[in-house]
This record gives sequence, structure tokens and C-alpha cells, in this order.
Amino acid sequence: MLRSVGQRRVTGETVDPRVAGLRSAVSRLRRELAGHRGEFADREIAEDALAALDAMAVSGAPEVRRLRRSLLLVAGSLGSVSALADALAGLRHAVELFGPPPQA
Repeated sequence: MLRSVGQRRVTGETVDPRVAGLRSAVSRLRRELAGHRGEFADREIAEDALAALDAMAVSGAPEVRRLRRSLLLVAGSLGSVSALADALAGLRHAVELFGPPPQA
């Protein structure tokens, strides 16, 4: 099992702090969503988009355009759930650390 020490893993591999922050934000929102007992139509969409964000973070080199698309899906799905607002804001901040959206 790998254990993190600061920003470096025990194996010597450097961990991008933005990726670590993204994984943390995704994990927090997933936990809070799982604990939210209210029903809403777009829960599955949010869960799928969070899974995609986590997969991108695990890859270590997420693409900004895909990050932002997944963030939009999550925000559109959960934006009206005030109990999740802080965790959603944390996710938005984590995605923004990867840079501005690419120009079309």
C-alpha cells in the first residue's frame, strides 16, 4: 500500500498538489452526496460525473476541458441542493486550479 508523505509518495513518485486537491474534493462531495437522503432526479448524473472526475484525477494528468465539462454536469445536477453547496464549491475551486477554460 502506498502512503503519502507531504506531496511525495513513499515510492518516490511526486504527487501534483492540484491532483491531490481534486481527489480530496471529489471524495468529500461523493461522501456528502451519499449521506444526503433527499431524492432528486439527477443524482445518478452527478454520481457518474463524480466518478469521471475521480478517474481523471487518478490518471494524474486531467484534461482541463473534460474536468470543466464534468464539473458542469455535477453543478447542474446538484446546484439546487443547498446542503451540498460547500462541497460543490470546493470541487469548483479544485477544478479551477488546473487553469482557465480553453478558448473555443
